Amino acid sequence: MLNKRTFLKSLLLFSAIPFTSKAKNILDEIPEELIKEKFDDFWLEIRNDYKLKPDYINLENGYFSMMAQPVLEKYLADVRMINTEASYYMRTVQFDNKQKVNDRLAELLGCASDELIITRNTTESLDTVISGIDWKAGDEAVMAEQDYGSMLDMFKQQSKRYGIVNKIISIPLHPKSDEEIVELYSNAISPKTKLLMVCHMINITGQILPIKKICEMAHKKGVEVMVDGAHAVAHFDFKISDLGCDYYGSSLHKWLGTPMGAGILYIRKEKIRALWPIYGEYSFAETDVKKLNHTGTNPVSIDIAIHHAIDYHQKIGGKRKEERLRYLQTFWTSKVTDIKKVYLNTPDNPARHCGIANVGIEGIKPADLAKILLDKYKIWTVAIDSASVHGVRITPHVYTTTNELTFFIKALKEIADSV
Repeated sequence: MLNKRTFLKSLLLFSAIPFTSKAKNILDEIPEELIKEKFDDFWLEIRNDYKLKPDYINLENGYFSMMAQPVLEKYLADVRMINTEASYYMRTVQFDNKQKVNDRLAELLGCASDELIITRNTTESLDTVISGIDWKAGDEAVMAEQDYGSMLDMFKQQSKRYGIVNKIISIPLHPKSDEEIVELYSNAISPKTKLLMVCHMINITGQILPIKKICEMAHKKGVEVMVDGAHAVAHFDFKISDLGCDYYGSSLHKWLGTPMGAGILYIRKEKIRALWPIYGEYSFAETDVKKLNHTGTNPVSIDIAIHHAIDYHQKIGGKRKEERLRYLQTFWTSKVTDIKKVYLNTPDNPARHCGIANVGIEGIKPADLAKILLDKYKIWTVAIDSASVHGVRITPHVYTTTNELTFFIKALKEIADSV
């Protein structure tokens, strides 16, 4: 294995290879005290577990976080095994294996296994709830403009179909307190409110919301709460049972590192009976959460891969992973706040963020900023220009180094200076 000094030296040189000469000069000008990496042998081993494309620095891991190679290789072996066994596997151990994965997920998430199903992603999970509620004309749902677009679209569809009323609030980028956020949701609730949707972590800014306090408030008013946890699972440490929510959906291909096509839906036990399945299902009792999981034949190798992803996640350790991601975010955000014309769309309170943040530059449209970062500096990000958020979302991963983030900081400074 490379020793730490050799690795960091080779990494610094490697990072410069795909960049323009201008970018290389910026990299060479990084002050020595800024490139000292909090990168011990453990994180060196983790980085080596990822096969990174050398064409760019990937700071957009929030959409799909690639599988670590040990997970990928085991997943590919499972694909081959199932392809060989074919219908034998499907008619013998398929369902037992899925239940074992379901049980492990329930343990990881802190909920009962009979309140959890494996889905394909957060959208499918939350749409199952939204479409499963017995809506009546005039019923109200509360949500935020910063919620994920697919969820907002589903509520629009229910409004057209059933005549429900969608009440939309806006979350402040830099709230003064939990109570400020809770009050916003509280003020939107009326006697007609049936469901409140809230993000655990807002995907476009990385802001973590006070879910438990929001649930307690809503329940006092007789309102159910559905949580969009797309970016929370395996990102920061929590237990669903501690949140007090009625429904919780998440995607596992983001921070748990599974193949694409893996998600979860949690439904509080007493809420299962009232939900209508999307597809006809009469093999299970009305109180059995499996009634909501009838989606036909599916790629069962993904179910098994969740095992491998959990193993790898536990190898790192949930708390250690959270600390690493928060450290990386704080590393770069703390160094751009003094750059003229640069602004952050993410709270600086550690309780309100983890690995994700959003940054913008005055006078530059988010799409243009993302294009400059990619074309000139070979840094891959995503532009966000909606719901009162204007900037690029930055999502490092556990393999990201502070050398790469320092290069990003220098790129932001040069772009801001050019405006």
